[in-house]
Amino acid sequence: MLRSIHTRATHELSAAATLARNSRQRTEDGALLMYLVGGLSTAAAFGLFLQGSQWTAVPMLAFLATVVVGWTRYQAELVKGLTFLTTVATVSVLSLIVVFLLLRSAPIVREMGLSLLTRTSQPLWGQNGVYALTPMMVGTAVTTVIATAIAAPLGVAGAVFVSEIAPARLREVVKPGIELMAGIPSITYGFIGLTIVNQYLYTEFRTPTIGSYFAAGVMIGIMALPTVVSVAEDALSTVPESMKRGSLAMGSTDWQTTKSVTIPAAMSGVSAGVLLGVGRAMGETMAATVMLSHTKGFPTPVFDVFTNYGETLTTVIAFEGGNASGTHMSALFAAGVVLFGMVMLLSITSQWIEWRMHRTLEGENA
Repeated sequence: MLRSIHTRATHELSAAATLARNSRQRTEDGALLMYLVGGLSTAAAFGLFLQGSQWTAVPMLAFLATVVVGWTRYQAELVKGLTFLTTVATVSVLSLIVVFLLLRSAPIVREMGLSLLTRTSQPLWGQNGVYALTPMMVGTAVTTVIATAIAAPLGVAGAVFVSEIAPARLREVVKPGIELMAGIPSITYGFIGLTIVNQYLYTEFRTPTIGSYFAAGVMIGIMALPTVVSVAEDALSTVPESMKRGSLAMGSTDWQTTKSVTIPAAMSGVSAGVLLGVGRAMGETMAATVMLSHTKGFPTPVFDVFTNYGETLTTVIAFEGGNASGTHMSALFAAGVVLFGMVMLLSITSQWIEWRMHRTLEGENA
């Protein structure tokens, strides 16, 4: 009798295992079909979109129907597929943007050659078919340095205060306020700079023109401050309390702990916050466009931040893009390529700093 019961239980377990395998197989087959239909419909929609076809909506509707069916039957598989698709789409869009910029800037590169980036003599822009990005590169560098000189020290100091010094109640009020400031439109900062900062410098300091690199750099630095403070404060807050308590137990004061333990341990995040602020300063458009004079040329000396010249890579694109065509438009795309390269260099630098800090900390903890 016991053998009979054991045999029956074995058969039931085998049948259950078979049913489970069959269910998994059906799920896998259904998920595979969902992936196939979704992938084909996405590829078809993208191809029709590039051709400007009026039938682009048809494969998009098929994709949406696939998502609805997948959500009701294969949620886990659908989430995996959608996350993979969004990753591929993100990389593809960025790659297409880079390719598009390079293709549109190729005519001016063929025509001007290396002088596009090195020419310093007149004519510099728009005369006799000559276009040189050198003045705008200098303007971008000058405004970025000024903005960084303001945003970096003040931003890090603010982050240290909010994270390590401010009382809890004050921190609860200040931190959301800083994050709210980061969302203020750049045109608002630009309008304040135009009506107050520019006018004050022109009236009180007799600057050659009502717009200058200094004024634009100051406003861009102020605009980048919330980003630096927020990211750096998050990095400081992630330092383990055990490290701070260990330093205090050794007899260090609160400031010595902050200076010698917390800031070095969070340096990778702090530097990332500074570089994010610098990247925003470098890529800023509206504030600088409103405040600068849009006169192309080189200051004399080149570090004169109150000169009557005023143009950056972003402002020339925003100010002239609407009316450009032909070689002029290609030159503006070339400006975009140069700006992209500068921001990418900043990103690589931030990654290198983070890698070096991880290596240093790992060596100290070994």
